[in-house]
Amino acid sequence: MLLLVNGDSHAAAAEAVNSYAFANDDPSMVLKGRAPHPDNLKVSWGYQLSIPLKVKVICLAESASSNSRILRTTKEFINTYPGNEELLIIIGWSTWEREEWLIDDVYYQVNASGVDDIPKSHQLKYKEFVASVNSRKQTVTNDSHAKIWEFHTELKKKNIKHVFFNSNNDFSRIKNENQKDWGINYIIPYEPNGTYHNWLIAQGFSTISANNWHFDQTAHSAWSRYLLKYLLSNNLV
Repeated sequence: MLLLVNGDSHAAAAEAVNSYAFANDDPSMVLKGRAPHPDNLKVSWGYQLSIPLKVKVICLAESASSNSRILRTTKEFINTYPGNEELLIIIGWSTWEREEWLIDDVYYQVNASGVDDIPKSHQLKYKEFVASVNSRKQTVTNDSHAKIWEFHTELKKKNIKHVFFNSNNDFSRIKNENQKDWGINYIIPYEPNGTYHNWLIAQGFSTISANNWHFDQTAHSAWSRYLLKYLLSNNLV
């Protein structure tokens, strides 16, 4: 079995053991670009989960990633995967408002921080995007829900094992009549207490500092154990 992990900074274990989110934040690793810092990746929940499962793990996660990037890179991997080993995909979805923009053949991850590095040609569009975030909450939530459901059905048709969870945002804004039956493939999608962040807080863990959302390696270890229990109890491994 091959474990494929994707997500944003939480799957990339940003700042778990050092102050870096991207590898190129470290002056000695500039050429590695936006990939997770390898020291953090070693303690991520995905890598810690692979140890008791005794499987190889590939992590496609990137800090500040949008769900569009998560979907794109996961699909690209599936389309080129030779299929020599059974595939298990675990995705921690990012916040709904983030977008991916393709500008001059380069993908940019866009969020509402107001400080993203966007080419001058799209600065006005970016300002409008940031200003519209609050008014678009329900729309982007509905859109994300629909796209993730579509991807789930694609994976089901291909008999690819998968587990989704929400990292920070949740789908509690989705109306009851529009909620889906995800079976065992989505961990508590419609409740705030089901998110990675809120579950860890409920277990007594704290973020690395008061002004960020990241957790240290002990919290990653706790989440990996939670996932392992979930996989075993649902006969996914």
